[in-house]
Amino acid sequence: MQNLVSAYNRSIDEVSDNFKRYLYGTIDWQERLIGIKGSRGVGKTTMLLQHIKTSFPERSQAFYVSLDNMWFSSHTLSELVEYLYTHGVTHLFLDEVHRYPQWVREIKNSYDSYPKLHIVFTGSSLLEIDNAQADLSRRVRMYHLHGLSFREYLELKGVATLPTLQLEEILTHHVQRAAEITSQIKILPYFEQYIQCGYYPFFVEVSSQDSYRERLQRVISTIIENDIPAVEKVEYETLLKVKRLLMLLSQMVPFTLNITSICEKISVTRNQLIRLLSLMERASLIRQLRDDSKGMKSIGKPDKILFDNPNVMHALSGNTDIGTMRESFLAMSIAHSHQIQQPKQGDLLVDNTYLFEVGGKDKGFAQIRNIENSFVAADGIEVGFGNKIPLWLFGFLY
Repeated sequence: MQNLVSAYNRSIDEVSDNFKRYLYGTIDWQERLIGIKGSRGVGKTTMLLQHIKTSFPERSQAFYVSLDNMWFSSHTLSELVEYLYTHGVTHLFLDEVHRYPQWVREIKNSYDSYPKLHIVFTGSSLLEIDNAQADLSRRVRMYHLHGLSFREYLELKGVATLPTLQLEEILTHHVQRAAEITSQIKILPYFEQYIQCGYYPFFVEVSSQDSYRERLQRVISTIIENDIPAVEKVEYETLLKVKRLLMLLSQMVPFTLNITSICEKISVTRNQLIRLLSLMERASLIRQLRDDSKGMKSIGKPDKILFDNPNVMHALSGNTDIGTMRESFLAMSIAHSHQIQQPKQGDLLVDNTYLFEVGGKDKGFAQIRNIENSFVAADGIEVGFGNKIPLWLFGFLY
């Protein structure tokens, strides 16, 4: 137990609270049971430690522990909760819950047995909390933490602290907003850096883009080898196929799916491929787009595959397709607060209303001409005009 206490105090002492993620201020920390899920490396642990450091001047009232700690190989979470509660702890922060086999049942029991205890837990983006899991869904308030937006990247890098923008504001006032920002910052070099090495907060801890890529490659391997098996019953051979599929997708241009061809290349059936894609999407590695106008035909098979964020694509393949990276960025930024799907024309349909074509600075409207509420998201420009909007500006949506 002393080792857990020492690790807790050391973690609080070392964490910096100079920069807080977009989600921090939206969480209702007064709730008795809070769950925060997200991909490995996006800052869940840091956010917990920041909250303890900021909100508990009397540190003994709170306690933080990661459930992948070796202590739990011979002890249970229930034992820890009983000990902490009888020693005055009122707020318990549990990290990496997906690494503890009986976490749902024991958190539910703790919630029911200790009415004055507040619990916050974090877990993999793979987690799915539903009524089948000990009715935890009726008790917990769930949040999803995504990686850094371009706006947050600029703030964490110390370039500028700027407000978020709503999608409608970008569509109608993008010229003014882009001009205001670019009058302060040479924005395009920072955007180029962010697209390759800025989505995960650990960019501040590495010395070069190569170091960032190597660390992200390790993160991806850990997600596949440890996080997926902790949440889903999968065989080792399945995990190898996930890796092969991920590398295959990183080399495909464009990301329109030829199911038969991919099945042959990685030796899986159609149904197995659909399952692998679903696992990869839940793990925040890829994003599947579907054309909802196809109705039942679109169920299962996606119409296009993008990466969850462009950094993952860059880490997997140095010779990445800039067009797909741009689309991945736009989809990532907009999907945070809006519904996206694959349109019949153009690259991205948002909320079944706004149509986007993505490209470079010379991109025109030929493919979406005369379509209402259509826009070009153009890379390589600081300020747009009409319905041509700088791609980087969508990085201010959260």
